[in-house]
Amino acid sequence: MKISVVGTGYVGLVTGVCLSEIGHNVTCIDTDINKINKMRQGQSPIYEPGLDELMVKNINEGRLHFTNVHKEGFENSEVVFIAVGTPQLPNGSANLQYIEAVAGQIAQEVTTDVVVVTKSTVPVGTNYRVEKIIRENLKNDVKISIASNPEFLREGSAVQDTFNGDRIVIGTDNDETAAILEKMYKPLNIPVFKTDISSSEMIKYASNAFLATKISFINEISNICEKLGANVEDVANGMGYDQRIGRNFLNAGIGYGGSCFPKDTHALVQIAGGVEHDFELLRSVIQVNNNQQRLMVDKIVSKFGSLEGKVISLLGLAFKPNTDDMREAASIVLAKELIAQGAKVKAYDPIAMANAKSILPEAVIYEESVSDVLQNADAAVIVTEWDEFKNMDLKGLHRVMSEAVIFDGRNCFDEETVTGAGIEYHSVGRKSIYSSKSLISFQM
Repeated sequence: MKISVVGTGYVGLVTGVCLSEIGHNVTCIDTDINKINKMRQGQSPIYEPGLDELMVKNINEGRLHFTNVHKEGFENSEVVFIAVGTPQLPNGSANLQYIEAVAGQIAQEVTTDVVVVTKSTVPVGTNYRVEKIIRENLKNDVKISIASNPEFLREGSAVQDTFNGDRIVIGTDNDETAAILEKMYKPLNIPVFKTDISSSEMIKYASNAFLATKISFINEISNICEKLGANVEDVANGMGYDQRIGRNFLNAGIGYGGSCFPKDTHALVQIAGGVEHDFELLRSVIQVNNNQQRLMVDKIVSKFGSLEGKVISLLGLAFKPNTDDMREAASIVLAKELIAQGAKVKAYDPIAMANAKSILPEAVIYEESVSDVLQNADAAVIVTEWDEFKNMDLKGLHRVMSEAVIFDGRNCFDEETVTGAGIEYHSVGRKSIYSSKSLISFQM
């Protein structure tokens, strides 16, 4: 099948590459010629495990192409995916200007019958807006049908998620359109759920909002656990055995970030407001998440009293491991708050430092390794749970840090490991561990 994908961010590029891997002829379109030239050489503009290898393979086998010319990209296409960004506007709603611009391009440039599929996360009603723009501006006598096909990819495992997804959602009002898309996806052997367009658009927002709610819920439980002397890990594990609840997304920490949860929760609040519904629960989820990042700063201040002149090391900057994405990362809030308190902030991330330098405060000092960033630090904060940090030699911290004090925002270590290392350790939703040469004591 001949497929075009407009937009080469996480969603568009992963979608295009993976569709070429299952045998389709795919052309990815982007207005940035520098990105296009790099991708033609098999160089992904994003860090995503396994993506570069698939790009090179399918380029060499003639199934994957890149262009910045829409007319060229749309030529003979049977399906056109819209996968451009829908960034958050100041009021929290989704900015649809890029979606609408692509709709206009499709109207002007397509010369064959085509199914237009919106892959981007968009408010309910957007697909009908896309259809209206195309029909009102259609240059050639061709048949257009539309469909909603939301993505459910996790950054850092997007390629794996594409080939091993839980479901594929197809929203359309046309049985023939649904059959075309179902046939396109058939090689993946993933269950297909077909519904109407509006329900499909809502499924994406509802899914992300529910997962964000689970995260904020367990973070609130973690705050109560700290005050009562309970262990949030045990609480989450005990809850997770209940099949009605499940263990996924019950990991306490310093909050969610990234390109989806923050943006989509705000957008859904706005969507609800547009139909005069106050989504009070989701507004609380957002507030809890915002507070969670600052609670870690409060713990550090509680330990030292004053942070003036203290050297604090940030271990990890990306919002999650296996990505270089800094959008809504907890490191942004931590760095700003710590510097405002007078601390000297050093940072290290295996992948995301190039992106971080344009986002974090100028005062942040970047180091090239774990040992360098820990050198002479008064405390270290685990912000991103990279394996490199989870495998640290905790016993060796005494040799490099001024004080062997760890604030673990991702609960990377268990009590036995920390106790054996003889360090001071503060995590989320668990008792702090205070160690000395002769005494190991526990304090809430």
